[in-house]
Amino acid sequence: MHRLIRRCGVSLIIAMAVFIAGPATAVPDIELQPVKVSPHVYYFRGESGMASKANKGFMSNAGFVVTDDGVVVFDALATPALGDAMLKAIKRITPQPVKRVIVSHYHADHFYGLQALKAQGAEVWAHENGRAYLQSDIAQERLRQRRAALSPWVDENTRLIGADRWLSFKDEKTVSFELGGTRFRIIESSGAHSAEDVMLFVEDDGVLFAGDLFFTGRIPFVGDANSKVWLAALDRMLEVKPRIVVPGHGSASDKTMQDMQLTRDYLIFLRKKMGEAVADMVPFDEAYSKVDWGRFEKYPAFQQANRLNAYGTYLLMEKESLGKE
Repeated sequence: MHRLIRRCGVSLIIAMAVFIAGPATAVPDIELQPVKVSPHVYYFRGESGMASKANKGFMSNAGFVVTDDGVVVFDALATPALGDAMLKAIKRITPQPVKRVIVSHYHADHFYGLQALKAQGAEVWAHENGRAYLQSDIAQERLRQRRAALSPWVDENTRLIGADRWLSFKDEKTVSFELGGTRFRIIESSGAHSAEDVMLFVEDDGVLFAGDLFFTGRIPFVGDANSKVWLAALDRMLEVKPRIVVPGHGSASDKTMQDMQLTRDYLIFLRKKMGEAVADMVPFDEAYSKVDWGRFEKYPAFQQANRLNAYGTYLLMEKESLGKE
């Protein structure tokens, strides 16, 4: 869905509104408890399932790394209120300011909290492909949908925040930097879950923030993602030999191969079943109804995401069959 962007231009007024941060919405009953996974690294674990008023949009993960010269944050959660709650939780751990935020990708549940972090002076880094999403009609449509579905945590003051530094990976697949004596590596994985995927490896702690390329304990959102590229990205994830992987959704994992298996098996299953349907020229609705989904239907987010995932994969397999992927 997120890469099926109508790439028409937007007016100057709308473009300015997209990139200017408004005030964060303060919701006093949101308090986040960070989980420590290594000497310098913490993360916030969202609830299972999809974003709703019941969970206040807190259904994805974000994390932060405390260095001797400031804090590096990975992702910003799904609302300005959650971004503000992140800042308050970080201040309970360290007096160091948030210096930098790395955005895994521009899906609503991972970046709407940027508004609060940016207002506190944080510098935002993201893959350069994210610009196309922010300039698209679909970004504004999603914002309108979230304002209705997650009011009052997403409201008329909520703005979409772009990057201060758009990262280019034309020559290299990684961007390395150091802050406060801690070494970081941003790993490019675009075209898998989204057009602008990146992961963040905290080298000294052996912790990998994987974004939505890795899920634990729930069905991933696939949509129109390229599952072939995604499977290759999972292999790249293992190349850095992480001690701990923090997924975009679910609990942190110190058994990467074992916990990765659900995401891998699900993607392979989708490709197999939808690929067979395409090869046999079976219409999607008929193909979907014939599949035995019993292996996966017990997992959180299955009911909300599976049909959309299957349809996106069906279209992908059609493209692959025609050599257009």
